[in-house]
Amino acid sequence: MAGCSSETSAEWKRFAMPDPVTKQGESTLALWRGAWIAALITGVVVWGLIAWVVVRYRRRHDDEVPVQTRYNLPLEIFYTIAPVMMVIVFFAHTVRVQNIVLDDSVQPDQTIQVVGQQWSWTFNYPLPDDIKAEAGGQGFAYESGTASYIPTLVLPNDETTRFQLTSPDVIHDFGVPGFLIKMDVIPGRKNSFQVTPQRTGEFAGKCYELCGVYHSRMLFNVKVVSPAEYDAYLRDRVKQGYVSDQPLLGGSDATTQAGLKSEGEAQ
Repeated sequence: MAGCSSETSAEWKRFAMPDPVTKQGESTLALWRGAWIAALITGVVVWGLIAWVVVRYRRRHDDEVPVQTRYNLPLEIFYTIAPVMMVIVFFAHTVRVQNIVLDDSVQPDQTIQVVGQQWSWTFNYPLPDDIKAEAGGQGFAYESGTASYIPTLVLPNDETTRFQLTSPDVIHDFGVPGFLIKMDVIPGRKNSFQVTPQRTGEFAGKCYELCGVYHSRMLFNVKVVSPAEYDAYLRDRVKQGYVSDQPLLGGSDATTQAGLKSEGEAQ
């Protein structure tokens, strides 16, 4: 009965998929729904055929044993070709949605350097020219988590943001359930994807790759705000001194080894 509450009614419509926050996530949700609908239709047809055969061809006490046909060539051709065609259709739609979600041909409004390190996250924001002047010419503002502090990733609404993903140590995985996408953060390799948030709000993010003993601490928050609030956030970072000439990409610039510093002390 708890699963039928009004709070979960929308999840039934999405087949338990999170409500997409981004434009790209809508394509993923459409693929997810379509796959479930196709699977349910196939299941109903198969279950119906099974039930029909059980009832129609059941053996009665006065029946003789029916002819035991060794094979039925048309039927065997059908149940060989039909699943292959279904797989081809699923594959084609998956590739189509993948190309939409990973499309980087659109020039982003900003590119944020995301660093996954043991065991937290660092977000490097490029500064617009007017805010860069306020920062003394330094080009980036940053937000870095510690063992006792969960960082917040701030994004402007209705603007396209590209994430450049790097790691100085082991493989992590950057994901936000509301984005309906996650991607590995691999040492020595720069992966990237971009999103266009379509509504403001606060969302949860985390590392989806078991990356070490403190993997559970690799959490972050996402806050989607208006473009004006985003600019105000960057200016606040500048005022607080969280600026640098280059993005903090790892090593001694971005390390949060848990337990090496006292509670609350930045590392």
